[in-house]
Amino acid sequence: MLAKRIIPCLDVAEGRVVKGTNFVNLKDAGDPVELAVHYNNQGADELVFLDITASSDKRTTLLHLVKEVAKKLFIPFTVGGGINDISIISDVLYAGADKVSINTAAVKNPNLIDQASKRFGAQCIVTAIDAKRIKAHSNCTYPILEVQVDSESKWEVFTHGGRHPTGIDAVKWASFLNKKGAGEILLTSMDADGTKAGYDIELTAAVSKAVNIPVIASGGAGNTQHIVDALNVCDAALLASLLHFKELTIDEIKSKAKQANLQIR
Repeated sequence: MLAKRIIPCLDVAEGRVVKGTNFVNLKDAGDPVELAVHYNNQGADELVFLDITASSDKRTTLLHLVKEVAKKLFIPFTVGGGINDISIISDVLYAGADKVSINTAAVKNPNLIDQASKRFGAQCIVTAIDAKRIKAHSNCTYPILEVQVDSESKWEVFTHGGRHPTGIDAVKWASFLNKKGAGEILLTSMDADGTKAGYDIELTAAVSKAVNIPVIASGGAGNTQHIVDALNVCDAALLASLLHFKELTIDEIKSKAKQANLQIR
């Protein structure tokens, strides 16, 4: 059994770490290089750096920032945002990242996951899914029938930083990406994001059950128990505001996880 992981997430916009609620109302949370070093020293298992405006602004990831962060880290480091072709994946990995996170580009071209996995290895390819609970069906119809939202679907995939509905069923999409060669799923509940009301355990458990690769839960942590609850149904917990605003430390989180008899690094 793999040890559970605690992963700080640096959402970066215009060179600063930001954090919001339900993907909006962003607040400044600090300098990305300083925070990366801080979490490295605190005992984080990995780090995720997401340039959250790269896809929506149609520009590539801030490679200079990636290089600065990567030079000072001694833990695995994932980079996402604007990752939309093989050459950019190569550039980001060469800049020092251990993995790339692909979201919007996978929806536009699912074969990118297959191509990237074969070229760089599945261990380098994280596919990010931003999912929202369906209250009313969108008018979007995705061209691949096996992943389309239907009457049984509970969550829909969104892209471009949560701005665009896709007509894709989130659980079906995770399974599809698994088959395409993804090495890991980074699953964010848009409903829970930034609310501190807890992860969407139902969503996380459903996706974990549908795949045979690690799932990272993201969105909604408000206390250590929420994190333990998520780690009981998936492989890793992604954290942002709780850590950025010093409401919890990584050591406190790991201590709670160990008390709950979870295998932790």
